[in-house]
Amino acid sequence: MNTGDTAWMLISSALVLFMIPGLAFFYGGMVRQKNVLSTIMHSFVAMGIVGVQWAIIGYSLSFGPDAFMGLVGNSSKALLNGLITFKDGNPVYALFQNVTTEPGSIPEYVFAMYQCMFAMITVALISGALAERIKFSAYCVFVLLWTTLVYDPLAHWVWMTDGWLFKKGALDFAGGTVVHLSSGISALAALIFLGKRHGFPTERMAPHSLPLTMLGVGMLWFGWFGFNAGSAIVGANCSDAAGGLAGLAFATTTIAPAAGGLSWMIAEWIHSGKPSALGFGSGVVAGLVVITPAAGFVQPGAAIILGLVAGVVCYGGVLMKAKLKYDDSLDAFGVHGIGGTTGALLTGVFATVGATGLTSGNVKQFVTQLIAVAAAGAYAFIVTLVISFILDKTIGLRVEKEDEIMGLDQTQHSESAYN
Repeated sequence: MNTGDTAWMLISSALVLFMIPGLAFFYGGMVRQKNVLSTIMHSFVAMGIVGVQWAIIGYSLSFGPDAFMGLVGNSSKALLNGLITFKDGNPVYALFQNVTTEPGSIPEYVFAMYQCMFAMITVALISGALAERIKFSAYCVFVLLWTTLVYDPLAHWVWMTDGWLFKKGALDFAGGTVVHLSSGISALAALIFLGKRHGFPTERMAPHSLPLTMLGVGMLWFGWFGFNAGSAIVGANCSDAAGGLAGLAFATTTIAPAAGGLSWMIAEWIHSGKPSALGFGSGVVAGLVVITPAAGFVQPGAAIILGLVAGVVCYGGVLMKAKLKYDDSLDAFGVHGIGGTTGALLTGVFATVGATGLTSGNVKQFVTQLIAVAAAGAYAFIVTLVISFILDKTIGLRVEKEDEIMGLDQTQHSESAYN
C-alpha cells in the first residue's frame, strides 16, 4: 500500500463528489425560477440512491469478476464483500488490482468509493434533458434502474480487464464512453417518452440565474481534476496513482476546457453577434467532456485541438436542437452525448501516451473506438427506451400540465427557492 497514492485517491474521490453540487448549480441556474429546487434535487437525490445501490450491488456488477462473456460482473462483491478480511482479529484491507496481477497501491475500499462518485454523477447528467416536467417519483425509480441496467454493465465492459470492450483495446481514460456518451444518448432516448415542455419552442424559457450556472461551471472544472487525474489509478497499472500520468491528465484537464470555452465563445460571437457568459461556461464543460476519455492518452498540443473542436461541435449540437425541435432542456445530449462521442473518437486519433492512434498510423485503434461508441451508444439508447416505456406506462413519467405550469418546486416539493 502506498500512502501517497491513497491520499491522492481519497482527495480525488472528494473532488468528484464536489462535482455533483456543481452540476446541480449549473443546471439549477439554467431553469426557470419555479423549477430551480426540483432541478437541484435531481442531482442530490442521485447521490442518495446510487450511494446505496453501489454498496449493495452496483460495485460488484461493475468491478466484480466477470459473470458472463465480459458483459457484467458477478455478485461476489455485493455489499462490498471481500474488501476487508481479518487475521488474528486484525483487519486486512484488500488492495485494488485490475490492469495487472500485481497488488495495487491503494485499498480497494478507496477505489470502490472513487468509482461510486462516477456512478452518482453519470445518472445525474441525464436530468438536464428531463428538467421542468419529469415526476420526482419517476425520476427516482429511473435513477435506480438506469444505474443498475446501463451504467454498471458499461463500466464492466470498458474498465475491467475481462470486459469485452477492454479486451478489444477500447480506450476510455476517465469516462467519455461510460459516463458522457451513455448519459447523453440516454437523455435523448428518455425524451421520446417524456416529450417537450409546455410552451416549447414558442415560449421564452430563459435561465433564471446565470451567476448560479457560472458558479456551477467553476465547481465542475475544479472537481474534474479528481475525475480525470484520479483515473490514472487504472492507467498506471494500479500502482502509481499520484505519478506522472496523473500530472499529464491534470495538465490536459486544464488546457482542453480553456480552449473549449474560447472556441464556443468565438463560434457564438460569429453566429449570433455577441459572446455570452452561458456560452463560455458551456464551452468549458464541453472541453472537459471531450478531454475526459483522452486525458492520459494525449499530449498538451492535442488537448488544445480537442478543446477547440469541443466548443465548435457541441455549440453546433445545441443549435441542432432548435432545427430538429426536440426539447433537450439543458443540453445534456448536445454537450455530453455529442461531446462524449467526439472525445472517444478523437482519442483514437490523437493518442500517443500508453497507446497510439490514427496520427501515429494506428488505424485499428480508431476502428476500435468506433466499435466502442456504437456498442455503448446503442446499448444505452435501447435499454433507456425500455426503462422509460415501462415507467411511462406504469407510474407515469411526466407531471400534469397544471403542475408543470405552476412549477415543480411547489407541485413536487411544496417549497420555493426564493422567499
